[in-house]
Amino acid sequence: MNLNLNPKHTEAFRAVIETGSFEQAAAQLHLTSPAISQRVHALESMLGNALIVRSRPARATSTGHRLMQYLKRAQMLEADLAAELAVEQDAPMRLVLALNADSIGTWFFPALSDVLIREKVLLDLTVEDQDHTYTLLETGMAIGCISTEPKPMRGCSAVLLGVMRYWLVAAEAFCDRWFVDGLTRKAARSAPVVAYTHKDTLQSSFLLSKLGLPAGAYPCHYVPGAASHFNAIRYGLGYGMVPELLLKASAGKHEMIYLAPNKPLELALYWHTWKVQSPRMENLSRQIISAARKILK
Repeated sequence: MNLNLNPKHTEAFRAVIETGSFEQAAAQLHLTSPAISQRVHALESMLGNALIVRSRPARATSTGHRLMQYLKRAQMLEADLAAELAVEQDAPMRLVLALNADSIGTWFFPALSDVLIREKVLLDLTVEDQDHTYTLLETGMAIGCISTEPKPMRGCSAVLLGVMRYWLVAAEAFCDRWFVDGLTRKAARSAPVVAYTHKDTLQSSFLLSKLGLPAGAYPCHYVPGAASHFNAIRYGLGYGMVPELLLKASAGKHEMIYLAPNKPLELALYWHTWKVQSPRMENLSRQIISAARKILK
């Protein structure tokens, strides 16, 4: 097939996927909903495949995912080429990444701020659970991600960054109230847990493996964001898994009780990105890997 993609058609397609509806895409592009629909339909007819599932929110089909991947990569390569050809070599590079909250809240900026500043990178970050960032790369919503998935998808590479270590902790006052006899199965059925989101499995996996308690067998707060999640724990709302990096940074400020002192949870993190990249992105990927490995040992 000789692809001759109409930019207006692909722009409409991307807007629908990114906003989740034909109506919002129309508002974003200052067009009518029928005009958006016509452009998407023309693109689907040209490619011979449905690209969008007409649901709420609208989502890409498998072919739509592949097209989205292509469009994101083409956009990055075009921007990179434009920067290289510019008279001024100071043109910034936009980096669309999917990261887990703990990486952003702990090691990402300390490790990479110098690199990002030096390479004149503009960040466009999507925060997602570390078990789900991979999906955003797969659907074309990001050009790189940090994930716990070790296997690269087709056309991509996966490189080990290092290990994030977590400890199950609680505030001293919380333990005095709920865990007088330590972390027991009986006490854990009543003591509230603090998780990030409903997708977060750090706490639930630990409690299932160590105490045989399935998700839903205990009360649970949902507090997104590494700092907010940790604050909810250290101020006594509940207990949960906290990155070792955060615990070290707050040492001496709040007395935390380690509920399973000999049982840390270790998660290996991988950097996923496309094998075919612009020279600047290849160089940046190498620097991201190198910088991360200095902290995630």
